[in-house]
Amino acid sequence: MKVTVNRNPYRTLSAAILAAALVLLTTTGTISTATAQESKDASDAPPSSVTHQMYLDMKLGKLNIHGDNAVVEALVLQRNIPITYDYIATLMRTPNAFGNGPACIVCHSSNNPAKSYRGLDLSSCEGILRGVTEEPPRNIITPGNPENSLLVSMIRNNRMPLGVPFFSPVNTDSITAIKDWIDKGAKNDENFNTNILPLFSKEDAFGGDVPCIECHKSFRDPPSFNEVNLSSYEAIMKGAWSKTRGKEGRPGLPIVVPFESADSSLYRRLTSNRMPPGVDPGEDSNHPNTQLLMRWIEQGAWCK
Repeated sequence: MKVTVNRNPYRTLSAAILAAALVLLTTTGTISTATAQESKDASDAPPSSVTHQMYLDMKLGKLNIHGDNAVVEALVLQRNIPITYDYIATLMRTPNAFGNGPACIVCHSSNNPAKSYRGLDLSSCEGILRGVTEEPPRNIITPGNPENSLLVSMIRNNRMPLGVPFFSPVNTDSITAIKDWIDKGAKNDENFNTNILPLFSKEDAFGGDVPCIECHKSFRDPPSFNEVNLSSYEAIMKGAWSKTRGKEGRPGLPIVVPFESADSSLYRRLTSNRMPPGVDPGEDSNHPNTQLLMRWIEQGAWCK
C-alpha cells in the first residue's frame, strides 16, 4: 500500500490565524526576518514584550521556525498562549482542518441521533462538552487531559490494521472475540491463550494482509509502533509507551481496560475510523490544528 501525505492550502490555517493573534498581542513591533526594517522594528520593541523576547530568541538561535508545526510549537505552545473556543469553532467548520476531508460539522451538528452521526454536536461548545448522546452516551473530551479525550484520539489515530477499508465490518468474529474478552474482564485464561492471542499473529484476522504482531512485537519503537507489544498477555497489559514512560516512573498507557471495551484502545483501533472520513492515513497525527485543539482541552476547554 502506498501512503502519501496530501498538502492543501487549509493546512496553513493555523499559521494565518496565529499571525493575526500576534498582531493583537504585540502592538509595538512586527516579527519577521524578511527585511532589515522589520528586524529593527522587532528589536526596538519594549524589553518586556512578547515581540522583543521572540526577536532575541531568533537572534540567539533559540527559536527556529521551519513550518506549521514549528510555528505552533514556538509561538503558542511554548509560550502557553490561551486558545479560545472561537478558534476551535473555526476548526470544526473548516474543511481539511485536520487533514483532507469535510468539515466536522457536516456529520456532527446536532445532539439528535436522527440528524447527526452518534448524536454528536460539534457546532457549539456546549455540544462538544455534552459529547455523544446516542446509546451508549460518552464524553468526547476530558478537560485538562487531551491524551484521555476521545475527540483527540479520533482525529489522530488510524484504524488498524493500517489501510483497512473505511467500511470494513466491525462485527467480524475476530473483532467480536476481542470485545467479549475485554468485557468479561480481559483475563489471562484458556480462552485468551487459545482464541485471543493467536489472532495477533494471523494475517487476515482483522481485515488486513499483515498480522498485528508484525508491527507490535516489542517494547522498542522502532520497530514496534508506540511501543505496543502484542506477543503475550503480560506485554499487552503493559500498554503503549511503557518503556519510555517507565523511565519517568510512570506506567504505560493502557490499551485494555478490563470490562470496558469502549474505553480500550485495542478494541477502538480495530473498529473506529480516523476522522475526518477518508483522511490519508499518512496525515501527520501532530497536525498544527490538532496540537491547538489539544492545548485548548489541556487549558480547561473553556467556552470563551
